[in-house]
Amino acid sequence: MLRAIHSLLPSPNRRTLSVFLFTSVLCLLSYLLGLYIHSRPSAAVAASAGPPSSDCPLIITPLLPPSLNFLPRHAAATAFPPLPPPLPDLPFCPSNFSDYCPCQDATRERRFSMGSLFHRERHCPDPDERVRCRIPRPRGYRRTVPWPESRNYAWFANVPSKRLTESKKDQNWVRLEGDRLVFPGGGTSFPYGVKWYVSEMAKLVPLKSGEIRTVLDIGCGVASFGGHLIDYKVLTMSVAPRDVHEAQVQFALERGLPAMLGVLSTYRLPYPSKSFDMAHCARCLIHWAGHEGSYLLEIDRVLRPGGYWVLSGPPINWKNMYKGWQRTAKDLEEEQIAIENLAKQLCWKKVVEKAPIAVWRKPTNHVHCLKKSKILKSPPFCAGTDPDAAWYEKLERCITPLPKVETIDEIAGGTLAKWPRRLTTTPPRITSGTISGATPKTFNQDNQIWNKRVSHYATYISAIQGGRYRNIMDMNAGLGGFAAALSKYPVWVMNVVPTAKNNTLGAIYERGLIGTYMDWCEAFSTYPRTYDFIHADSVFSLYMKKCDIIDILLEMDRILRPEGAVIIRDHVDVVGKVKKEADRLKWQSRVVHNEKGPFDTEKLLIIDNSLVLDSSQTS
Repeated sequence: MLRAIHSLLPSPNRRTLSVFLFTSVLCLLSYLLGLYIHSRPSAAVAASAGPPSSDCPLIITPLLPPSLNFLPRHAAATAFPPLPPPLPDLPFCPSNFSDYCPCQDATRERRFSMGSLFHRERHCPDPDERVRCRIPRPRGYRRTVPWPESRNYAWFANVPSKRLTESKKDQNWVRLEGDRLVFPGGGTSFPYGVKWYVSEMAKLVPLKSGEIRTVLDIGCGVASFGGHLIDYKVLTMSVAPRDVHEAQVQFALERGLPAMLGVLSTYRLPYPSKSFDMAHCARCLIHWAGHEGSYLLEIDRVLRPGGYWVLSGPPINWKNMYKGWQRTAKDLEEEQIAIENLAKQLCWKKVVEKAPIAVWRKPTNHVHCLKKSKILKSPPFCAGTDPDAAWYEKLERCITPLPKVETIDEIAGGTLAKWPRRLTTTPPRITSGTISGATPKTFNQDNQIWNKRVSHYATYISAIQGGRYRNIMDMNAGLGGFAAALSKYPVWVMNVVPTAKNNTLGAIYERGLIGTYMDWCEAFSTYPRTYDFIHADSVFSLYMKKCDIIDILLEMDRILRPEGAVIIRDHVDVVGKVKKEADRLKWQSRVVHNEKGPFDTEKLLIIDNSLVLDSSQTS
């Protein structure tokens, strides 16, 4: 039987076997040659990267995977229409734009009412008023002083403003010494220096226990108060308007301290309710009892249950200070009485008043406050409004109600762990299910994901680990996982939650991190050249149909320091579009795989912004 079957099969001759063997060898050699070629970096890519710069913190070497190229490489590509010519490069703005803040522009604010400082609020240009040019560096700009030395001094050429050095000369806010700005830690309310001031405050509020982690400093000056709180592991959001004390927020950011432009005026501060463990005002000249108490009601909204409000300067200690303040004793006494009465109506308890410092504490719940409110003739409790909504939301003359509790000893909204356990403990807003799609399980998974991603990022940007970066922005912060993964480094992160996304900012604050709301079709409330590193996860997918890609990139270019870097993380199709627009800014950029490898549809656009500009561009 077997012999019969064998007789039916064809009998190959020697020529057929030789052809088969030769073809197999050719295929094998072609396969090995292909492996060899594709395992080496592209010479064109290596050449396009240019020679390494000593000022360049972004590490792109031939040892790394080559930049991905999505152009067709096969012969059939000739059948398609030719690619459109590259878009024209964007020019630099005139030199007087070097400190341009689009939404806090000193020339545009003249159009608006000065009542209640409304002209200091955000007033962004209309689309037809926007400038589409790159903000130039001031002449003589230098790489910023690294942290922690930057807390004490900065290069004058980077922030060439003398107004504060002259107007506050006798108060030691900042001094000009040669080519350096020196910050000795003085201030209007710090006659013995900020170190003495904070040490006195530490005797009145629990700065050392980990209970206080996030602080809001209103009218921050050059942020010396927040700078010294870092020694207590306290993170301060320093806020001041762009006013006659020119560049104070810019000074703060140049020092490596968290700060942003803002004012108590018409709208809510851009933070969720129950955000800060402490709010502070040192002679910030805010009429707290005026405007029907709306400013103090706003402080009450952003203070967490049990949070502290610290006030120093007028009218505190008026009996000893009224002559120096050039005000009458009666006037100051009446102002303090009005503040004391308003604090009682808010159900705050006065903890202590010692020398220049007075401390009140917000209740941990509103159980007993509801009963007292009628007797004290308190403002009504807000109804029908979202307490976390704070993007162009007008101030209301009502008390923001705390979440309901069962007993008088319970903390409304849930108990927060002390720092540093607070960073990794599931936030109460997540355990209570108030954030859509977020659970304790997804929170822990998010932390693990971002730890892996940040480790992968360090493959391309060594300065993440090397201490070159200090000010970092996350343009789409989610639950704050990116910032948490960076917590082991000497950096701080501005966690931005886009107004178009699920509101997660409250949970970020419950982790002991800071951030703000933002619509990225507008400009951020900061000066140019104030962030070392910007991270944009799915930002362009989110805004693709809302505004132009180039406007978002120009805003990133405005706030990014010249020696800084950017990572844009998005779908491969979106990254390709962003890359074309980024090339118009003459950014050194490359597309690479994410930590999941080549088969994932999400890619990274790594940008190195350490460009060497010629004299015509920096004039």
